[in-house]
Amino acid sequence: QVQLVESGGGLVQAGGSLRLSCAASGSSFSIMGWYRQAPGKQRELVAIITRGGSTNYADSVKGRFTISRVNSKNTVYLQMNSLKPEDTAVYYCNAKTLFGGAYWGQGTQVTVSS
Repeated sequence: QVQLVESGGGLVQAGGSLRLSCAASGSSFSIMGWYRQAPGKQRELVAIITRGGSTNYADSVKGRFTISRVNSKNTVYLQMNSLKPEDTAVYYCNAKTLFGGAYWGQGTQVTVSS
């Protein structure tokens, strides 16, 4: 059974930093990443990383956020710096297995105050 457990969200002032973690279990994962959903908006891609370390970022977070992973631990991280109020959202971890299945974490709230 695949499980994704997220941690690291919280409340931070604009300009501050947070680090999100997502520990996955139950399979081996090809692509892992982070998405976010703000109130009244659709869920959107933040960043993804392949098993080989290739990354892709949303334009809105380039230069501020860094995604990384430790394959031996099936864990993906999102280091978020220079946070802005518009980064406020529920952040979801996503992981795709080598067999094609896709799974979501429960979400962690990130709130950036101005």
